[in-house]
Amino acid sequence: MNIIGYRKIWYTISAILIIPGIIALFMWGLKPGLDFRGGTLIELKFTQNTSVEQVKNALTESNLQNLTVQSTSDGAIIIKTAPINQEQHTKITEQMAKVGENQEIRFETVGPTVSNDLKKKAVIAIILSSLAIIFYVAFAFRQVPRPANSWRFGICAVIALVHDLTFVAGLWAILGHFFGYEIDSLFITALLTIMGFSVHDTIVVFDRIRENLRKHPSLGFEENANNSIIQTINRSLNTSLTVLIVLAALYFLGGDSLKHFVLMLLIGIAIGTYSSIFNAAPLLVSWQGWTMNRLQKKNAS
Repeated sequence: MNIIGYRKIWYTISAILIIPGIIALFMWGLKPGLDFRGGTLIELKFTQNTSVEQVKNALTESNLQNLTVQSTSDGAIIIKTAPINQEQHTKITEQMAKVGENQEIRFETVGPTVSNDLKKKAVIAIILSSLAIIFYVAFAFRQVPRPANSWRFGICAVIALVHDLTFVAGLWAILGHFFGYEIDSLFITALLTIMGFSVHDTIVVFDRIRENLRKHPSLGFEENANNSIIQTINRSLNTSLTVLIVLAALYFLGGDSLKHFVLMLLIGIAIGTYSSIFNAAPLLVSWQGWTMNRLQKKNAS
C-alpha cells in the first residue's frame, strides 16, 4: 500500500473538501449564537401542544428585536431575542401564560460586552493552542535523525489541524446559512477538542516515522514515512471508530442542547483521522523532498 505515493490525490481530496467551506465563510460567515452576539434565551415547556406561530403571535405587541422562535424535539419552545430587562421578561411571562400553562426551563441573558470578550478569548485560545502544539512537537522531536527537521514535524501537524478546523468551520457556515446552525461557546470547545484529538493521532504517526528513521537509516524518508502510516493505520482507525460510536449514540439518544456540539465532534474527529493519515505525513514528505531538491541544486551550482 503506497499511501505517500498517492499524496497528490489526497491533497486534491482535501482541497475539494475545504474549498466549498472557505467560499461559504467568505460569502456568509458563521452565524453567531447567543454567546457571541449577546441576547436573551427563554426556553418554555407547555403542558399542551403549542405551535411556534402561536408564540410568535403572542409576542407581536412586545416589539422584541431579533426575535426568533423555534421548537425542540421534546416539545419545548425556545425564544431568542436581543437582551431584555426584568420588566420585559415579566411581560413575556404574562403573554406566554395567555398562550397556555407552561414552565420556564431556561432563562439566559448575555450582554454585548461579555459576548465581545468571549470572541476575543476564543480566537486567542485557538492561536495559542496552535503555537503551543508547534513548539511542543518541535521539542518532542528535537532528536529526529537528520536531514529531517523537528520544526517541520510541528508545522505540518498544525497545517493538518488548520485543514480540520477549516473544514468544520466551513461546513458550519453552510449549515448556518441553510439550516440556521449557530456558533456558541460549545463550538469553540468542540474545535479545541478536535484539535487535541487530531494532533494526538498525528503524533502517533510522526513518532513511528522518527522510530523508523532510526531503525532503517538506509531507507529513504518517503519509504520510512509510508511504512509508518501502514504500521499505525489500524490503531488510528480503531481508536477513532470507538470514539465515533460513542458520539453517534450521544447524537441520537442525547438531548437537543448537545446535538450540534456532538455533531461537530463526529465530523471533526472523522476529518481529523483522515488528515492525520493522508495529510500530515504526506505534507512532511513533500516538504522534505522539496528541501532536499533545493540543497542538491544549490550544491550542483
